[in-house]
Amino acid sequence: MKVLVAGGAGFIGTALCTELLERGHEVTALSRNPDSDDLPVDIDLAVGDVSAYDSIESAVDGHDAIINLVSPSPLFQPDDDDLYERVHLGGTANLVRAAEDHEVPRFVQISALGADPDGPTDYIRAKGRAEDVVTDSDLSWTIVRPSIVFGDGAEFLEFTKQVTTPYVTGLPGGGKTRFQPIWVEDFVPLLAETLEDDAHIGEIHEIGGPQIVTLADATELAYAAEGKSVTIVPIPLPVTKLGLTAVGPVPFVPFGPDQARSLEFDNTVADNDVGTFGVDETELQTLSSYLGVWE
Repeated sequence: MKVLVAGGAGFIGTALCTELLERGHEVTALSRNPDSDDLPVDIDLAVGDVSAYDSIESAVDGHDAIINLVSPSPLFQPDDDDLYERVHLGGTANLVRAAEDHEVPRFVQISALGADPDGPTDYIRAKGRAEDVVTDSDLSWTIVRPSIVFGDGAEFLEFTKQVTTPYVTGLPGGGKTRFQPIWVEDFVPLLAETLEDDAHIGEIHEIGGPQIVTLADATELAYAAEGKSVTIVPIPLPVTKLGLTAVGPVPFVPFGPDQARSLEFDNTVADNDVGTFGVDETELQTLSSYLGVWE
């Protein structure tokens, strides 16, 4: 199968391109700035910006499937207010249009837990509207909603360090928001399976790892991996939101009002769909074991 991975030069994309290549697929990594140093030599590179249709149309032509991984981070305050709408919604619409124009039958959309056109954050609303574009298309689609994906080069743990300090630190709401992180090397085989098994067509899969951690837990684990301890001081969420709304993004702090709102709801699955892929949740890597901090 000839597969175009949009966002193929990113953290998840690099791992996915490698997985698909090892499974015998022909793979093209589409990115605004693809770096061949991070990808196997047998992977083709294509330059394009999903928010600009003309820049991606020719790259889509001739493929059997598209996996859309392009996603500005929900963890960091974007530089412009319409980034999520332009990339998540506009970029998805452009990829779907190009797939339909060039008769690319399969489309896998990587979305987010809680995606909802009427959701509480700009990120969640844009992801929800992008899902609607996919499900309203004539393509054979699959939607995958993961919790946080971690691994070498991921930004989740880096984010916790940017908004905290070792030994004593404040966290909005005491860091009680829950996540269900999945290791990238456990996640990408599931994405590959969505292409190889037609049973996943027309399905929305919610995916999480084997361990639920709070933001406070993740902070403690990140510092414990460095031999440091940390005490969490709760900052009331209303105070966090009020302050950030009043002053906007704080210099050197990658946090804004939308990120504060995202901490009001958990990032966990009600029913983990890893079992749909024949995977036992207990076989997956935990964040603790990845960091070498044993429970």
